[in-house]
Amino acid sequence: MKYLTTIIFIIATNVTVAQTIYLDSVFSEVTKTTYNYGPKKNETFQFDFYVAGAVREKMPLVVYVHGGGFSGGSRDAEKVVGFATELAQRGYAVASVSYRLIMKDIGFGCDVESSMKIAAFDSASYDVSLAIKYILENSQELGIDQGKIILAGSSAGAETVLNMAFVQENEILPSDFKYAGVIGMAGAIKTLQEIDENRAIPTQLFHGTGDKLVPYNIAPHRYCKGNDKGFIILYGSKPIAERLKSLGGSYYFTTINDGGHNWAESSMSKGFDEIIDFLYHDVINVKTIRQTDRAINDL
Repeated sequence: MKYLTTIIFIIATNVTVAQTIYLDSVFSEVTKTTYNYGPKKNETFQFDFYVAGAVREKMPLVVYVHGGGFSGGSRDAEKVVGFATELAQRGYAVASVSYRLIMKDIGFGCDVESSMKIAAFDSASYDVSLAIKYILENSQELGIDQGKIILAGSSAGAETVLNMAFVQENEILPSDFKYAGVIGMAGAIKTLQEIDENRAIPTQLFHGTGDKLVPYNIAPHRYCKGNDKGFIILYGSKPIAERLKSLGGSYYFTTINDGGHNWAESSMSKGFDEIIDFLYHDVINVKTIRQTDRAINDL
């Protein structure tokens, strides 16, 4: 197994006996290890693997996919590192994944063919699936619970993970594999038709009603006009939540009134308590199916 290693140390407050793993910050030291994965020997990508303390058996894993319009962004940006570290301090393993940025130097606006946009969704989904395959194949060494792998992403990353969870057919992972949950921060998908009882996994969604890039409701991507090359109808967080509600599925939907696309990243910090609540009560320690609709004002 090829990997590069970096270790970071985070100093936290003293741990108390009453704290609960996966809910409270119970660890202080977090280790980040960078692994190589890829479809070919001469084409490799990386993911940063965060874990607190020594590797433990059967840890739940959050796979995070960064945003950037499929043309930029970074798996180790400052906000991503902070988000992953805080999750690890609560006992989660985190894999922050790099993927092919096939829209680099092309853009993602209304002058870009809609078919290329769909190709970007699928390309990123393919790459992230390869990273998960690598993790599954090495789950014992990494200490991962194969039944508790949660997808999470922001903006283009949210489009990627929602595509993986609800649209794309699985051609890479084991046929019986199923994601334990998905977190989409300002994301959307191209169709709701594939969301059925089998794919209605626990889902958390954050989206601002004033998002001008990725629609909150049902609308063209970036609100392109009908005659634009990049015209494609997307289904944002609101219709995804409504679909899950109709199926009796578990979801936690936060609407940010007048919120813009900046909530794709802001949700990692301003919505962190809600993310922990979702992970703990809807994925890790499920006692009942919850359907949560929450609205806040843009801050």
